[in-house]
Amino acid sequence: MTSAVRDLLRSFQSLSDAEKHEAASMLLRQVLQGETGDVCDDALVAVAEELFLDLDAREAADDESSPR
Repeated sequence: MTSAVRDLLRSFQSLSDAEKHEAASMLLRQVLQGETGDVCDDALVAVAEELFLDLDAREAADDESSPR
């Protein structure tokens, strides 16, 4: 692993969860665009599904931890 990648990962870990998801989404889009020119619909749907499932899980966890 290069020092640039290590630095990037260290910076990534310091982000909030929302910022991590935004950054990961943007990185995936850039990687996919670099390979094929355009992001295919299936790739975008897969990224969106993963993000929404994670958001649902975090919301469920928040609901369980909040006092009633």
